[in-house]
Amino acid sequence: MKAFVFHGPGQSAWEEAPDPAIKEPSDAVVRVDAVTICGTDLHILKGDVPEVQPGTVLGHEAVGEIVEVGSDVGTVRPGDRALVSCISSCGRCSYCREGMYGQCRGGGGWILGHLIDGTQAEYVRVPFADLSVHALPSTVDSKDAVLFADIFPTSYEVGVLNGRVHPGDTVAVVGAGPIGLAAITTARLFSPERIVAVDLAAARLEAARRLGADAVADAREAPEQLIADLTDGLGADVVMEAVGVPETFELCTRMVRPGGRVANIGVHGKQATLHLEDLWRKNVTITTGLVDTHSTPTLLRMAAAGRLPTAQLVTHTFPLDHMAEAYDVFAGAADTGALKVVLGGEQHELAVRGT
Repeated sequence: MKAFVFHGPGQSAWEEAPDPAIKEPSDAVVRVDAVTICGTDLHILKGDVPEVQPGTVLGHEAVGEIVEVGSDVGTVRPGDRALVSCISSCGRCSYCREGMYGQCRGGGGWILGHLIDGTQAEYVRVPFADLSVHALPSTVDSKDAVLFADIFPTSYEVGVLNGRVHPGDTVAVVGAGPIGLAAITTARLFSPERIVAVDLAAARLEAARRLGADAVADAREAPEQLIADLTDGLGADVVMEAVGVPETFELCTRMVRPGGRVANIGVHGKQATLHLEDLWRKNVTITTGLVDTHSTPTLLRMAAAGRLPTAQLVTHTFPLDHMAEAYDVFAGAADTGALKVVLGGEQHELAVRGT
């Protein structure tokens, strides 16, 4: 098959790679019909995730057709159209039994495109298929469905649910990239009084307005003052950090009201200062998290019912073999206006054992 292979920091290529095969009875092999690129993939290419070994196929989000399953798999079968989750779950360890699949200690967690070959390929082997792939309703298009492999459950679980958004809340989302925009759309399900989006890019702030933000603020123009003006000086009930740099985390802690919640979604690679000299008396709750994807079935039902505006998040589409071009467009979002890029195309036939 062809796959997008990591060869070290700054080095990658769309090239031939071995076809995947069933290794464990709980595995499934999926033919990839649609795949996308995550900001985490960019971090890997920069060398920020050193545990990713050269020779690894990147990617952890896909939609495709099941072509082979192991003997223990009972929830999907060959021919089923399915979503490949960014998180794999053994279903047996103490964390999985609590629904904390992202912390799986039985061989799962974030492994695709990280510790094992991932989804940016013509085919992918998915461990623990019963809990790690989801049969898709026919009403959800593949390029929309692939957004439910990562960004929608991440924004919903780590942002909206951890932040405990309630009716009547003032919600601030710092960072209007794909994760922040998905957080805006899923926060709206809880009827907050207002949602304020903060970003540097005018195009992303405009996208935030289209997707339901009631107000927007340029991050360079004291957005905390806008929040104060909207809340009689109190601050936001919930602030979500969806960037992953020290400055935006510290901004979030300045925007939250006493008794409020800061939900950190962003992936941080540098130290951020926690100003306890200001926060200790404010009864502020700060949460962090890796997505567990326990909400994926619910979100897929919401998508099938037309309750989530997924199509507006996909700005660019490419054939699967245009992976390098798609990475360039996604990495240059400030110039290209890219939100999510989706790739898909014709595949070669996999030689399935026993046929």
